[in-house]
Amino acid sequence: MVVVTPKPASGVSQRRYLRAPVPVHFPQSESVPETGRHMRLRTALWSMLRFVLGNQAIVASEQFLYWDPTDPKQCLAPDVLVWLGAPDHDVPTWKVWERGAPHLAVEIVSDSDARDRAWTRKFKGYQRSGVLELVRFDPGELEHPLRLWDRIEGDLVEREVSKHELERSDVLGLYWLVDSSPDLGLMLRLSHDSAGGQLLLADDEGRRAEAEARAIAEARIRVEAEARAIAEARIRELEAELARARGE
Repeated sequence: MVVVTPKPASGVSQRRYLRAPVPVHFPQSESVPETGRHMRLRTALWSMLRFVLGNQAIVASEQFLYWDPTDPKQCLAPDVLVWLGAPDHDVPTWKVWERGAPHLAVEIVSDSDARDRAWTRKFKGYQRSGVLELVRFDPGELEHPLRLWDRIEGDLVEREVSKHELERSDVLGLYWLVDSSPDLGLMLRLSHDSAGGQLLLADDEGRRAEAEARAIAEARIRVEAEARAIAEARIRELEAELARARGE
């Protein structure tokens, strides 16, 4: 989406106004308590998306999302926000009237949320923001932790989530997956395939996988070197025995 800012008409600098403009202040941050578990779940998903989308999308986390240019109180702070089609860069605040509506927003329910009461207010905001796909993940809800909404004819409509198949993200072209982590419990992940066999990795998981692969490769090299040394030693022994036999 290209946002066009209209140019002032000729001679506007000579106009006189009856009062000075009163700028509307849109805060960039706010101190909000966050548990360590929520932070790790949020940053894990953020790092997965940043890695897979590369420089083809803006992937933000906890940035304020504003949709009303006259009221800074009308805002949300999605745990993850994605806008496709632009190089990734820091976004202090997301103003819909300047950048357009985000393509994807993810809310991860925290222990401090008032569950449904807080969600009712947040959902109304997402409805007004114009976001195309909305994801709500509640790691404390064991039966139905994942809920999805798609924008259809201007309305955010909740999708029926299958118990047997992974749900495709139309925005990302990937598949949502609720997985179990030994230290975090339930966590939200993404997979390249509908079977969940090609999982996206968070930064720490990627580093662990690389370290494990490097350790395996180094171990293989050591084993091959030891086997080669044994074989060479045996060849020398056989050559020595053959030399002695010839001498006798």
